[in-house]
Amino acid sequence: MLRDCVMRSAICFPLTIYYDASCPLCANEMRALKTADTDGKLVLEDCSSPAFDDRPYACHGITREAMMRLIHARDAEGRWLRGVDVFEAAYDAAGFAALARLWGHHRLRPWWDKLYPWIARNRYTLSRLGLPRIFRLLTRNAARRSASAAIQACSAGTCIPDSKMDLGRSEK
Repeated sequence: MLRDCVMRSAICFPLTIYYDASCPLCANEMRALKTADTDGKLVLEDCSSPAFDDRPYACHGITREAMMRLIHARDAEGRWLRGVDVFEAAYDAAGFAALARLWGHHRLRPWWDKLYPWIARNRYTLSRLGLPRIFRLLTRNAARRSASAAIQACSAGTCIPDSKMDLGRSEK
């Protein structure tokens, strides 16, 4: 796979995301992002498995426990992201530009940085309370808005190729 480096954010793809696949909320979100990732920019790695080996990351101070505490990702150049930075990069890579901007918004970011660790600590309870359904609605609505915008653009004579409309992908 060729490396795709994005200069704006200094993320080089593919971006490997280490997440808790045993958590319904986490698994649902990552599955939706991977489905939308038609360019193959995201690689998902389940760090919840007892067979997961964190020894290759020890030299970076990254452990399985840390990955289970907060989501982690590593880009193609070996740079590590953690927490909210992962979500911003992953949503952007999957074509959900508006949601990525929401994660990275300068006024909201301090709130996300405080809220996300709480969500991560309580992810199993939040999963039982139905948060995965809310996430599905968010991504489905984002996809519909992007598809609607693409249809309107086509009507105006500036079509976006079909591959860019899949699952709400926006032209980058």
